[in-house]
Amino acid sequence: MSAALTLAKPEHLDKLVTLCAAFHEEGGITQTDEARRAALSPLLDGSPYGAIYLIGPARAPIGYLVICFGWSVEFGGLDAILDELYVRPGVRGRGIATESLIALPRALAEGGLRAVHLEVDRENAAAIKLYKRAGFAPRENYMFMSRKL
Repeated sequence: MSAALTLAKPEHLDKLVTLCAAFHEEGGITQTDEARRAALSPLLDGSPYGAIYLIGPARAPIGYLVICFGWSVEFGGLDAILDELYVRPGVRGRGIATESLIALPRALAEGGLRAVHLEVDRENAAAIKLYKRAGFAPRENYMFMSRKL
């Protein structure tokens, strides 16, 4: 099984909605397929705000990741938030997520990306271990905060 990454395109929307629904169900995120389609479509249509990558073969992806772009004075330019990462349960534990988390930032750095951030549940030891293995580290005295608008 390969963690080959393919930039997702509009024709991948149905596959992505299915993967995203599985990820949301696992994480307890309540959202309709219509809302998922509305959130994913602009990124598939070339929005400058982010991108979606399929993990594995594009015809039958085994996962996906969503990265959203921003700007950071602190980090010296273009940065990104890894918004979602999902690998199907049946193929987990094979290093696919780790390989993806190492390959994508490396590729984006060539385009000028300075930092990638992510949010993780403090109780999810497996995810924390995965992210640390891929080179992510908690920032002391900082926590991710949100305000829904």
